[in-house]
Amino acid sequence: MDNSTILSQISMFAKLAELHEKNPFRYKAFANASFNLKKIKDSFSEMSDADLLSIPGVGKGVVEAIREIQNSGTFTELQELEECTPDGIIDILKIKGLGPKKVAVIWRELEIESTADLLNACRENRLVSVKGFGLKTQADVIHSIEFALSSKGRWHYARLLEPATEFKDHLKKFFDGSRIEFTGAFRRAVPEIDRIDLLVDLDSDEVIEYCDEMQYNAEWVDDQLTTWLLGQYPVVFHFADSRDFERIWFETTGSLEHLKLLGYESKEFVSEDQVYTTRGYSGVIIPEQREGLNELREDFPREGLIEFWQLKGVLHNHTTYSDGLNSLREMAEFAKDQKYDYLGICDHSKSAGYAGGLSEERLFQQIKEIDQLNNELAPFKIFKGIESDILSDGSLDYPDEVLKLLDFVVASVHSGLKMDEDKANQRLIRAIENPYTTILGHPTGRLLLLREGYPIDHKKIIDACAANQVVIELNAHPWRLDIDWRWIDYAQNKGVLISINPDAHEKSGYHDMYFGTLAARKGGLLTRNTLNAMDLSEFEFFIQENRKNKIG
Repeated sequence: MDNSTILSQISMFAKLAELHEKNPFRYKAFANASFNLKKIKDSFSEMSDADLLSIPGVGKGVVEAIREIQNSGTFTELQELEECTPDGIIDILKIKGLGPKKVAVIWRELEIESTADLLNACRENRLVSVKGFGLKTQADVIHSIEFALSSKGRWHYARLLEPATEFKDHLKKFFDGSRIEFTGAFRRAVPEIDRIDLLVDLDSDEVIEYCDEMQYNAEWVDDQLTTWLLGQYPVVFHFADSRDFERIWFETTGSLEHLKLLGYESKEFVSEDQVYTTRGYSGVIIPEQREGLNELREDFPREGLIEFWQLKGVLHNHTTYSDGLNSLREMAEFAKDQKYDYLGICDHSKSAGYAGGLSEERLFQQIKEIDQLNNELAPFKIFKGIESDILSDGSLDYPDEVLKLLDFVVASVHSGLKMDEDKANQRLIRAIENPYTTILGHPTGRLLLLREGYPIDHKKIIDACAANQVVIELNAHPWRLDIDWRWIDYAQNKGVLISINPDAHEKSGYHDMYFGTLAARKGGLLTRNTLNAMDLSEFEFFIQENRKNKIG
């Protein structure tokens, strides 16, 4: 067994022993021994006990642990600690900059038990308010986790959009007059991306010369010229002259499945429009939809799709009343400055103690402040909402006499995510059947690239929303994009409205609605079926009628 494997176990024991508040002399001894053993180049297996004991800080207990690891692959004390520690906490202990004391706070006070939950807590600014943490620590944790994710070779489209656009714009400026366009999965705005595809009307020698001058490493990988943006994001170049540019752009944009469904042959190309119209389609199928699923179905939505500029209101937002970074006033004024007509505030409800959830008293205080701001900011309007936790039995965590004071309720699951499909369906459907539920929030709880959502029967959940006049959220944060775009068409066919919500925990979070809109268009969401595309008077009428129809 190599030294690094042994050292990782010695080090992990020290961390776990401190986390569980075991004998401090013992875990400090193991931590000190681990530090000094890292300097040893000789194999521990070839060293005698006396040799190991001669190393500063290495005592008899450490040597016994090393020998036990060599014989059995682990040692008893470590096994015992691992058995009483969630796997996710062990992963968190491996994050750079987080020692056992901070991990203990994360686990016991914030009730976080996985890297995915920790990253989501950082997004929601829950670490900032905890003693011993701050904005810098939170930013460092995000960086460390995302760096670890990058080693897996996939990224959120939203993370790559800005640097990729800057790179493309610089290329266009450098090669003035040349045509350079995104293509492939990047042009389709696929939520999870493993590379950036660029189509250029240049030759490969020109691109290689550019990369050399800009000090990018460019090389041929699987017969494709590739460079790496910021040293880690692969950019793959496709080449075309001006005569073939449109054809190659079309062929490299759609998935192979899309081209097969079309029965497309390269020799037939005249224009994108011609490819579709000759097959009886009324117009070009937008790039986002060219995935090879059901986009060629005769009745699939292709016209009247929602566009970002059509969103009139921004719903599901958090303030400093719970775990947001900006005050209620700041969130409202920024929304107004961004030309939205209305804002929905949905801070966390009282059972979300880890997120500063609002007691009834705090909620009443917020309602009073909203009334004051509405008098001041009219005709802009703030709607009184809450993101109410769906408890394990499917109930919401405020009594009806509190919920009736609100304009709308977003019901979401935040805890107890380890459910089988039957349990998840029962839990969600009971919440959907609550007459005060207006919107079902992020229905599967997924975090893209981080955590699979809990399993649900999407058809049953959507059917329940249709039967109970409940809107489904498309949570626009790039890590969520939940409900998944593949289910939007089914929801529309059942008469269920979709709300593109940012789940913003700070002002800049409003901008995520752009990414939600891309996912919505991919799924064929029509403007008329988008809740927050309603103007202020339409939205007011909707929530009044929704409440009246369900409660009276």
